[in-house]
Amino acid sequence: MKEYLSTSTEETAKIAHDFARSLSFGEHQGARVVGLYGELGSGKTTFMKYVAEALGVIETVQSPTFVIMKIYKTSPSSIFSHLIHIDAYRIEKEEEMVHLGWYEITALPKNLICVEWPERIEGIMPPHNKVFFEHVNENERKIKIQ
Repeated sequence: MKEYLSTSTEETAKIAHDFARSLSFGEHQGARVVGLYGELGSGKTTFMKYVAEALGVIETVQSPTFVIMKIYKTSPSSIFSHLIHIDAYRIEKEEEMVHLGWYEITALPKNLICVEWPERIEGIMPPHNKVFFEHVNENERKIKIQ
């Protein structure tokens, strides 16, 4: 596990860019899935914005709290064709994700799926990378990548 202490958005951007560049297709079938763990305000969405930037997403990335899922087209030079950002905070039952096409999007190997609050859908999460966020103070975040 790699551990970082970010003291600025610039440092978080570098950590997110390095993380995005380190990703490859998994040894298993299907999409690459990343779980983003941490309390509200711990930096998950900020990290996501910079992962998207590293993949060449040109749209503005915002937390999909109310829409649950946002799908972004990545740069043609990216190994992934789509970045799918999911905020499972409002999910009450895993079946809700299934109805949103969970099994279809996780079956496609060119998808990178990043899930905020993955513990809400733990029963249907495939093997995945885990990134843990901890709010230290106003300007500092601990980021642990497993």
